Amino acid sequence: MLKIDQIWKNILLEAEAKTTTLAYDLYINSLSPVGIYRDRLILLAETRAIKNIVDNNYKEVLKKCTNTVFPSIADVEIIIEEELENLGSVQREVDIPVSPNYVNDTEDKVSFVSQYTFENFVVGKSNEYAHAVARAVADNPGTKYNPVFIWGGVGLGKTHLMHAIGNSLQRNFPEKRIMYVTCDQFVNEFIESIHSNEPNATKNFRAKYRKLDVLMMDDVQFLANKEGTQEEMFHTFNELYLADKQIILSSDRPPKEIKIEERLKTRFATGVIADIQPPNLETRIAILQKKCSNKGYSLNIKVLTLIAEKITNNIREMEGMLNRIISYSTLVGGDPNDMNLVQDALKDYADASSDIITIDQVVKATCEYFRVKREDLIGKKKNKEIVVPRQICIYLICDILGQSVPLASIGEYFGGRDHTTVMHARDKISEEIKTSDVTAAQVKDIRDKIYNR
Repeated sequence: MLKIDQIWKNILLEAEAKTTTLAYDLYINSLSPVGIYRDRLILLAETRAIKNIVDNNYKEVLKKCTNTVFPSIADVEIIIEEELENLGSVQREVDIPVSPNYVNDTEDKVSFVSQYTFENFVVGKSNEYAHAVARAVADNPGTKYNPVFIWGGVGLGKTHLMHAIGNSLQRNFPEKRIMYVTCDQFVNEFIESIHSNEPNATKNFRAKYRKLDVLMMDDVQFLANKEGTQEEMFHTFNELYLADKQIILSSDRPPKEIKIEERLKTRFATGVIADIQPPNLETRIAILQKKCSNKGYSLNIKVLTLIAEKITNNIREMEGMLNRIISYSTLVGGDPNDMNLVQDALKDYADASSDIITIDQVVKATCEYFRVKREDLIGKKKNKEIVVPRQICIYLICDILGQSVPLASIGEYFGGRDHTTVMHARDKISEEIKTSDVTAAQVKDIRDKIYNR
């Protein structure tokens, strides 16, 4: 029996990959699952306005995402609170067939983003070697290339390649036990197994990872300074490697630059190391064309070239700019190929000649505004004079940089804090902006300072 929250969690994985960041954050992720009623998934909208927007613009996408993961759910219905009483008895737990990609926390099955495939990956000189290695591993896991270590900067396609490998393996080797996990998840699971009251918790944790056919771990740079987890990873790696099981790792830097013990660093570098560099202009334009094709956008080469010239080293940032143009044109009812409209849509972005906004820039602007020291802002102090600026700074980083910077990376920047602490700060300020004119004004002032307005 599946709980409704499990069902909705898996649908959101699909929806996030198939909608714009703006649409996902403002509308889809604001919906709450009510239950299943007569083969329909019932979702609750906070307001009638959100219900109307989702019904008119995103309902078909939600239906497709739902059908991808749970083919037996025939339809999706959006309601508001006053319509709840009109429903009959809804099911909060249901016994329904699921797709092979269904992720169940209790059964440890993996869900890979369906649109992250090799077919949707644009190959250029900057990533052709990493792509070739990934294809070879997906075709023959545990044979020629093992381990595989893929590294590159944020937003260049490492996660896309990892999911492409996973999707291919699940399709061609359904019998294999595959695990895709972020380093942060691995660390948290290991800590939980140590502190658990269950007598076999640590044993079960080790069995979960050491009996795999394929282990895929993202962002292994976060093993730095975690000696206990490094020890566990060392033994897990050895057991899988000696059994000819495939290991695939990704990081934002090569093995030699990760602050981990030498024996683990050596093992990471034993197999194939493939880097992904920032794409050239032609590849960036091709990536944008592929994204337009996948999302049904109709933008001419002039607009795409403008985006590709502005953003040189982050594919996610390019997609964010692309989504902003489409969203803005929809809001004002204009032509997304009108260059005047495009310039208006992108006015919040830094000038083309300037660098992309970084965490350091947001931190600097926040420190100057509140007149606090950088070491205090990112450090451990918990007095109100520091906590409030820190939370606002974290909110602005999440808001401005979006998904280009993982929550775990932000937490690491702010003194090694957990990603849940980052989420709390982000969500707290997000709510305060709606209710406090003071907080809203502070956020706006710092944002203007960042963009030099």
